[in-house]
Amino acid sequence: MSNHRVHATRTATALAAVALAAVALAAVALAPAAHAADTPAALGSGELAAARSATQQPAVLHQLGHFFARRGVPPTQRLGISAAEEAKAATAAAPRLTGDTVPVYTLSAAFVAGRAGTPVAEVEFTATTAVAADGQRASVWTARQGGGWRVVNIASGGDEADYAARAAADGGTAFREPQIDAWYEVKGGRVLPLDEDARRSVGDRGTTVAAYQQLVHQRYGDKLPGSAYDASGKAGGFQAAAPAGADRDGGRVLAAGGAIGVTALAGAVVGARRRKARIAY
Repeated sequence: MSNHRVHATRTATALAAVALAAVALAAVALAPAAHAADTPAALGSGELAAARSATQQPAVLHQLGHFFARRGVPPTQRLGISAAEEAKAATAAAPRLTGDTVPVYTLSAAFVAGRAGTPVAEVEFTATTAVAADGQRASVWTARQGGGWRVVNIASGGDEADYAARAAADGGTAFREPQIDAWYEVKGGRVLPLDEDARRSVGDRGTTVAAYQQLVHQRYGDKLPGSAYDASGKAGGFQAAAPAGADRDGGRVLAAGGAIGVTALAGAVVGARRRKARIAY
């Protein structure tokens, strides 16, 4: 082989190596940006403080006392004790708020639709854990309504704060797919399961964000707002909000609500038990 050919071969090889290195560097540079796009937008500290303030109102703490006294049984159902006994139990419950107020992220309709650059989930409401003197726990939900934060629901247990803490400790963000009552963590371009429903959905080791998008698009892509499914009235989460004073799930309404984010919190509910969400897409 001539010196000219050897030189040309070496030059081509060197150029190819440089090109491959450039591609690798570009991939490394783009990866954090891609993962950042997967992560839901954070809620500002001022918003969280305002949401927390709404849960500290005397009327909310009063309702929490009765919630614990009734152990989540809605006021419309018989409890088996007198009103006086309930009032005494509500006082003895001595409810208090504990831990941080956390944003609760829910699967995004835009992500399901495949809109470029859309995070997996978006803030639907915030949750603050309350505890009673006997150890009962409840989650107080607040949502933005009419320019401010208002309490819209009290639910038994503390899933929202618990899953948020688990994901944060791992460096990720918790979100829920309410249609199947599943909780996940999104981290580093992957969707990881946080509960049994999520494990049944994506497996023990989770899946990539891209694969998860294909999965939820297959599940709900034909049920998004504006679809024939939605027009038929079957997309329960996008129904009109309940009128003021309405009663849902047997709970007492604190304040009229509206559709919040992807799923509708139709009215502020006190006394609602936690249950699987209806299909919202």
